[in-house]
Amino acid sequence: MSRPSTSHAFTNVFDTLSRDYLQGKEEVLRLSVIAILVGGHILVEDLPGLGKTTVALALAGATGLSFGRVQCTSDLLPSDITGLSIFSREEGRFSFQPGPIFNNIVLLDEINRAMPRTQSAMLEAMEERRVTIEGITYPLPDPFMVFATQNPSDQSGTFLLPESQLDRFLICTGIGYPAEHLEREIIAAGGIREKVGSMEPLVTTAAIMAARKEVQTVYLSDKVLSYIHNLVLATRSHDLILNGLSTRAAINLAQAAKAAAFLAGRDYVAPDDVKGIAVAVCAHRLVMRSDMAAIERGGVIRTIIAGIALPLV
Repeated sequence: MSRPSTSHAFTNVFDTLSRDYLQGKEEVLRLSVIAILVGGHILVEDLPGLGKTTVALALAGATGLSFGRVQCTSDLLPSDITGLSIFSREEGRFSFQPGPIFNNIVLLDEINRAMPRTQSAMLEAMEERRVTIEGITYPLPDPFMVFATQNPSDQSGTFLLPESQLDRFLICTGIGYPAEHLEREIIAAGGIREKVGSMEPLVTTAAIMAARKEVQTVYLSDKVLSYIHNLVLATRSHDLILNGLSTRAAINLAQAAKAAAFLAGRDYVAPDDVKGIAVAVCAHRLVMRSDMAAIERGGVIRTIIAGIALPLV
């Protein structure tokens, strides 16, 4: 089948960022581009200092989208994210001052350092693309994407994200340490924040919106759809899992697989597209049984995938 007409532009975004700016971070970049193409949110969990914030900045620079940043702390208030009304003596009335949430890409840095009440304030924004403040609803810009980072939950001063919020992240992934030869080059070159900040956009907003429409037209056969559904059903009957994947997760998996196929230059979803994205889309949504909480959820998803026969397409 023919190559989607706009996929080369987003392949160029990935190639340029991974070659010229963020060597060794190919997987998180690929997943970030997929999230943009689907209109989803991404959660990156890893140790401090591995480049999570730089990835978000590079993504905003490459797409030319507006960027807002929230440094999450235990005393962060919902209004610090959404904004608030301020009384103007000159005008004699209250006027709404929008917060950083009113940007295309919003970096929530160390989201799990914010109190649960503040984390919950993001639910409406992430799901409905709007915020309600003092009874008035304000739409968020389109495209809109939350790029959240979090430190490992065993670090001091962190709070677990609510399950309802985790389910609203299309993708959850890590970065990991760079390969030794790449790390030596990174150390020699120093920081790249200034280089990232002066990046020229590689795609336009119009191209992003057009690509999203093309992603939705990528063909998903009945066999691959059944493969996705069987994977979801298997999580609901697994001995180690208390709560399996939701219907939202199944929809997200299909959407992300379409975007993966689009980036690969195809207008149909192959089973390997589903396999290649399943851990990032599904693992963080699993609720393990209390006595199995320490088990790595990505490994459980991989085991389930290994037990499901690939469809012949």
